[in-house]
Amino acid sequence: MPVKTGWAVWCDIIIPVKNVELLLPAGDLEKLRFACAFGADAVYLGIPRFSLRARENGFKTLEQVAEAVHYVRRLGKKAYVTANIFSHNSKVLPCIKYIGELLQLCRPDAWIMSDPGLIMLMRENYPKEIIHLSVQANTLNYAAAAFWQKMGVRRIILSRELNVHEIKVIREHCPDIELEAFVHGAICIAYSGRCLISSYMVGRDSNQGTCANSCRWQYKVHKNAEPEREAAPLVGEFYLEEAERPGEMLPIDEDEHGTYLMNARDLCLIEHLNELAAAGLNSFKVEGRSKSVYYVAMIARAYRQAIDDLQAGRPFDPQGLKEVFATSNRGLTTGFLNGNPGAGALNYDSGASLSLLYRFTGIVRGYDPDKKLMKVEPRNPIRQGGVYELCLPKGDVTLAVDALFNDKQEPVDVIHGGLHFCWIACAEPPGEFAVLRERLP
Repeated sequence: MPVKTGWAVWCDIIIPVKNVELLLPAGDLEKLRFACAFGADAVYLGIPRFSLRARENGFKTLEQVAEAVHYVRRLGKKAYVTANIFSHNSKVLPCIKYIGELLQLCRPDAWIMSDPGLIMLMRENYPKEIIHLSVQANTLNYAAAAFWQKMGVRRIILSRELNVHEIKVIREHCPDIELEAFVHGAICIAYSGRCLISSYMVGRDSNQGTCANSCRWQYKVHKNAEPEREAAPLVGEFYLEEAERPGEMLPIDEDEHGTYLMNARDLCLIEHLNELAAAGLNSFKVEGRSKSVYYVAMIARAYRQAIDDLQAGRPFDPQGLKEVFATSNRGLTTGFLNGNPGAGALNYDSGASLSLLYRFTGIVRGYDPDKKLMKVEPRNPIRQGGVYELCLPKGDVTLAVDALFNDKQEPVDVIHGGLHFCWIACAEPPGEFAVLRERLP
């Protein structure tokens, strides 16, 4: 069946995708504002003590959370507040009390929760509030989705371990519940009995009762002494060998950051949004509340364009991958989209980006129209005579730095990243939301 404009096709089922949501992380108010400006339909933010990003949470007070929610709502977008801890006794009542205090200041569009007890108390104390079930609840099947729907949950954030066919089956059995899934960002290895090491090592899923107890095996560490051998040549310096699998070497090279045996590649499904929309998802979610403003802006813009193309019936534009590789990543994988990825989802090479095309250089903080100078907060060195890209919500502008000044507007040759700002000659105002980047050689 041919693709119709504005629709995605899954075999003989046609599902409208015009209302698919792009959901971006908001680690603080600035990231939230950039996420909205660069294309997010909705954002999610955490609250202190009751969110799984407590250390990186930029919203420290009730008033800051309320300010964020009001800002998003003024734009006609949605704000979801994350309270997705699995609570110990000491946090049960404080969490419910905190929610009540926040509701006196603002009303988020939904609450992202995972603890069954907290969800029960939420329904009892604040029955009008909308609840989205966190990915932490590990919803893997249609029966679980139906159960949570009966418990009053409006949306299920599906487990990352589902493939696209399984998502479709859940949609078929639960046609009236909203479904959300991660399409981009970091992937975890394990969470208290939900380990994935066995899957990566031997394809046996511990979450399905077939754990091979890979964490308890005997391993040997080898230093590469025969780099020229013809059979399975070893290119690194150190390798891990499991006692029952002699000759199967896992690279564990170490750099200044450490080694990466359990370092999962980052999820990237930007080329597969049509399949996910056709399977019945309502929301595409991006991970990264602890990531930079630059990451949020570039990933939001890339996925915004991909969704707009999908809605218009246009094919995926490979330019979107350029934006993905313009941000820090650990190597990319499609995760469980088409089944268990095995060891292919691991990155043994580095904890940092493998294919970084650009360096985040700075954030535009203002513009002096009289002097035609742009105020920039540098995050990496900016050099007089350098050529950079000014990244805006609707595209990029090449910027040649013909004149560079320090914070006192004195001419300089270079400005380094730090707690200060500089001025760059710029003929036109860049607008309120702009970041600067430098293409790497």
